[in-house]
Amino acid sequence: MAFNYSLARFLTSAPTLARCPEDSGVEVAFAGRSNAGKSSAINTITQQKALARTSKTPGRTQLINVFSLGEDSERRLVDLPGYGYAKVPEKVKLEWQRHLAEYLQKRASLKGLVLVMDVRHPLTEFDLALLDVADERDLPVHILLTKADKLKQGAAKNALQQVRSRLREWEDLVSVQLFSALKRQGVEEAHRRLDGWLEHAGQ
Repeated sequence: MAFNYSLARFLTSAPTLARCPEDSGVEVAFAGRSNAGKSSAINTITQQKALARTSKTPGRTQLINVFSLGEDSERRLVDLPGYGYAKVPEKVKLEWQRHLAEYLQKRASLKGLVLVMDVRHPLTEFDLALLDVADERDLPVHILLTKADKLKQGAAKNALQQVRSRLREWEDLVSVQLFSALKRQGVEEAHRRLDGWLEHAGQ
């Protein structure tokens, strides 16, 4: 089944897992380092300019932002707090990370995680920590190597192969692709992955 992601609309923002919508249906979450282009990726995938807030100041996503696919609140996209870069007090940063981990570990409706990484700086310590959390609950992960337009084609493909090679131990759970919000590269591939996860709502 193919979904119309341009119908995505803002549903709510939640500071904690307890304040999130009822844990039913199917959710796909987006996570990533604060300067990896997560908001731009969400906006490109949904064909909207400002569904997710983009900013020149990394770390603007401080809440769990939930979007429904049109009127269908049983299928949702979730923008998780960015991590690892934001210029905020360490106490606040640790609090974000705690809520992020709690959501990934306990949210029953979460069926897939889109992990956004800058193709030039993939697999940071935080990225690997999230992959460990996903592995613990057998949660499938699709990695978007963003800003692929910043590299020449050969260098981008080489980076893709290097990431795949490093993640061989997780290959049953993890898939990887190149993505560019600026060039709209990789959108259809991302849609196919999301479609596969979201079609299981109510099952």
